[in-house]
Amino acid sequence: MRPKVRPMTDKDKPAVIQMLRDIPEFKSAEIDVAEEVINSYLADPIRSGYHIFVAEASSSIAGYICYGPTPLTEGTWDIYWLAVTPDKQSQGIGKALVNFANSNIKEKKGRLTLIETSSKPEYETTRIFYQAQGYEMACRIADFYAPGDDKLVFQKRLR
Repeated sequence: MRPKVRPMTDKDKPAVIQMLRDIPEFKSAEIDVAEEVINSYLADPIRSGYHIFVAEASSSIAGYICYGPTPLTEGTWDIYWLAVTPDKQSQGIGKALVNFANSNIKEKKGRLTLIETSSKPEYETTRIFYQAQGYEMACRIADFYAPGDDKLVFQKRLR
């Protein structure tokens, strides 16, 4: 089943926040930040600098992605958030969202996308997913999030 990807609306917010709460890797402070970003986007999508889209499958929110241009760069974009409901993972939703974002970024003259994640073992499937989408690890910053929890930055050049 191919999900429908569309811009996020106010009515989607409760489902997206619940999705984040249902994913054990997201801490409550991270969900708070995601909600602030969503609120900024919903209040003024243009001025917020964020692009937020949801994926619908079977008439319900199955995933979401948030990305935007990296300030003070030429054509570099960050993918800030990517999440898929636990019951819909491994069904192509994340892949559809990443492909949509990269296509949209490329249309806007983007040339490079970056995704950051943790080195903790529970993020192994996330890292494998990014690599399967054509991302490669660009750098590792040791002990970034906490002692023993490195920041990993993945990149993909858009051609």
